[in-house]
Amino acid sequence: MVSFNDRAIDSIAAAGRAAVTRRGLLGTSAKVAGGGTLALSGLGSARTGGGVFAQDATPVVGDLQGALAGLDPQMQQVLEKLQDLNKIPTVTQTPFNARQLPSPADAVAALLAERGEAAQEAVAGVEHQLITTPNGDLIGRVYTPDGQAPFPVLVYFHGGGFVIANLNTYDASCRALANAAGCVVVSVAYRQAPENPFPAAADDAYFSFQYVAENASLFGGDPDRVAVAGESAGGNLVAVVSLLARDQGGIEPIHQVLVYPITTYQPEGEGAETIQEYATAQPLNAALLDWFEGFYAPDPASPSASPLLAADLSGLPPATIIAAEIDPLQGQGRQYADALEAAGNDVTYTLYEGVTHEFFGTGAVVDQANDAVAETADRLRESFDVRGDGTPTA
Repeated sequence: MVSFNDRAIDSIAAAGRAAVTRRGLLGTSAKVAGGGTLALSGLGSARTGGGVFAQDATPVVGDLQGALAGLDPQMQQVLEKLQDLNKIPTVTQTPFNARQLPSPADAVAALLAERGEAAQEAVAGVEHQLITTPNGDLIGRVYTPDGQAPFPVLVYFHGGGFVIANLNTYDASCRALANAAGCVVVSVAYRQAPENPFPAAADDAYFSFQYVAENASLFGGDPDRVAVAGESAGGNLVAVVSLLARDQGGIEPIHQVLVYPITTYQPEGEGAETIQEYATAQPLNAALLDWFEGFYAPDPASPSASPLLAADLSGLPPATIIAAEIDPLQGQGRQYADALEAAGNDVTYTLYEGVTHEFFGTGAVVDQANDAVAETADRLRESFDVRGDGTPTA
């Protein structure tokens, strides 16, 4: 793993990680000509969208082994098991069918079953609550750690390209974060495309965060310590929530965690290069990115879809960005970290080598996932230890 977290160089080196200096901002990627502002869509009425059905670009595992000699052996086991479970290319299917296909989480569960190990990390409690938004109620799954309430709160958005996956798919990430960071995690089941294309998910993310922050006590939480996190598409929503909260005068997260986020639908420079470099990777590849985008149907120039294009990225919460090496989204995640830092924000970016998109929730079988969760928890705890007015928490 290569770390760009300058503040944690000493601890990273102690753990056997290699740290290098952050590179400069890629100037053409940080803003769109004429600027850009974020705006809510009101009630975000649904519209229909058509999918882009590309040729399957998913390689067989043998191809991965030949092309990517540095693939982490534990990650390789997950990919092999995923291939055993699913021979149907996602991009050849409708969204409904695609939602039924096995995921990396299923591959991890299968590996654990073969080993006779528990499939879930235990937490003190799991329950479901309604989250009220202007577009209707959403389901929130609430994970509570051991300890005494009120806890810090982490609002979490799952991945799946805005089209597939659900609360169950990313259950492992939420359990791990609740325990490692000592916080309540509220995982939000936001609306998905094509039934509810852009900007439905962005609206749901913003309004659900505001609801949880305003009603933190209902979740056993402390309203002065509410952060936001997400993976992939969920990482995109994290960035959008942070920008909207600043621009709309809403409650702002005290920290934002973006795990291999989608940050632009107009990739340039390094963002475009890594899409090409890892065009045939598993479990995310260039064809699947196109398939997702065709159903989500975003306005690519809108910062509510492409936060990297926001005209102003200053004054945002501290950010932790986790990246995977073998991932088409690696480049745009790095670009967003550079852009946030150039705008004066507190940012860490860490690239984990030899792992792929979706590695973060595989801690039961992939050691580097545990490292990434631990790093994220450390950063969250730093923010949780200070209230919004700058005073330490008790």
